[in-house]
Amino acid sequence: MSELSVRDFYDELAHDYHLMFRDWDASMAYQAEILDGLVSLCLGAGPHTVLDCSCGIGTQAIGLTLAGHKVVGSDLSPVAAARATAEASARGSRLPAAAADMRQLPFRPGSFDVVLCADNSLPHLLSRQDLRAALLGMRRVLRDGGLLMITVRGYDEARQTKPTATPPQVSDTRDGQVITFQLWHWHEDGERYDLEHFQLTPAESTWKVRVRRSTYWALTRSQLTEFVAEAGFTNVTWHSPDSSGYYQPVLTAQRPHSAG
Repeated sequence: MSELSVRDFYDELAHDYHLMFRDWDASMAYQAEILDGLVSLCLGAGPHTVLDCSCGIGTQAIGLTLAGHKVVGSDLSPVAAARATAEASARGSRLPAAAADMRQLPFRPGSFDVVLCADNSLPHLLSRQDLRAALLGMRRVLRDGGLLMITVRGYDEARQTKPTATPPQVSDTRDGQVITFQLWHWHEDGERYDLEHFQLTPAESTWKVRVRRSTYWALTRSQLTEFVAEAGFTNVTWHSPDSSGYYQPVLTAQRPHSAG
């Protein structure tokens, strides 16, 4: 992962990220309801202490805070992290958030009941070494029996079909109609791809076009399962969108209890 390029991608996107949702607050509530249900299923009724280590502008973190959990956010993008805190405050809630690399989480061991890494953030890590560093760090900051939750794109089919674009997504927002789509340029290894993220927003009688670029590793379920298990997690379970209602596949796993 090029830290600078990923940070730039989200620094530039932070101001407009909410425009990808027809109703951002409704999406916060819907995602929090499902994620809260998975947390309760694994850990019992809350509230729980949660680290959202890829919090972005707060879509999941704010929703979980409003659901009653004690949430801390971190993100590689300082612009996104600052907006997450401000947006939580605007909704009458508190969300401390810091700029931090998920490979070097600046939190004490055993600080959290739950570590969440959502919105296909983990695949920005492009090597086994980086993935291992991030997952070991997530395990370190979890308490014994704590829960890891990762949401990613369903890449198994994409690895077979090698799509070159996503269908345009049209959102009717308060600022007008917003069109978002992506172009994918696959690397020769067939696993990684460069992404061009296009966002078209109304501007008087024309459109304003913004293009942001980044790179992803299209990790299959079996690959990610292997990495999570190698990092020392147990009870690795996949929850499909059909079963969970969430918009992406969700992996849950737990830090085992220490012996003795």
